[in-house]
Amino acid sequence: MLLVVVSPLLLMTAVLIKLTSPGPVFYIRELVGLNQHPFMMWKFRTMKINAERQEAALREMNKGNGPFFKAKNDLRITPVGRFLRKYSIDELPQLINVLKGDMSLVGPRPITDFELQRFSEWKQLRRFNMRPGLTCIWQVSGRSKTSDADRMRYDLEYVNNWSFLLDVKLLFKTIPVVLKGDGAV
Repeated sequence: MLLVVVSPLLLMTAVLIKLTSPGPVFYIRELVGLNQHPFMMWKFRTMKINAERQEAALREMNKGNGPFFKAKNDLRITPVGRFLRKYSIDELPQLINVLKGDMSLVGPRPITDFELQRFSEWKQLRRFNMRPGLTCIWQVSGRSKTSDADRMRYDLEYVNNWSFLLDVKLLFKTIPVVLKGDGAV
């Protein structure tokens, strides 16, 4: 139902990406989800073509020393992509993953195989006991401003304390965070 509601925004975004940047509208990447099974995650493309090939060269720009890769002022991001990321519009196609059962609306964020290989403690693997989600505790607690250690702690906090009420609370907290655009990279 949510896909139908946001479909005009999805269409406008797709047209804007196509008009302002050569290449595909969607970025589809293999990520690790429930029980460490890989799945193909959909997003709107926010980077220039072949940006993924440049990631290895940019690893020294990684803001954290933990498993997650985030580079501030990443030159691979298009101007439209910067806006889409700020307001998490780039993540709306993940509703397709929710519909397919690869993800849920709330849960630990999905990660890449590269990030999985950087996990240093077995307890961190508990995050794979649940489907990854569109939003989570660290998304509403600072987004990309949070440290790798905090992200891991928040994901484990979610897994350890999951409840339907927690999911509802996080969904409602996500709305103002996304509308403000604070903490996005």
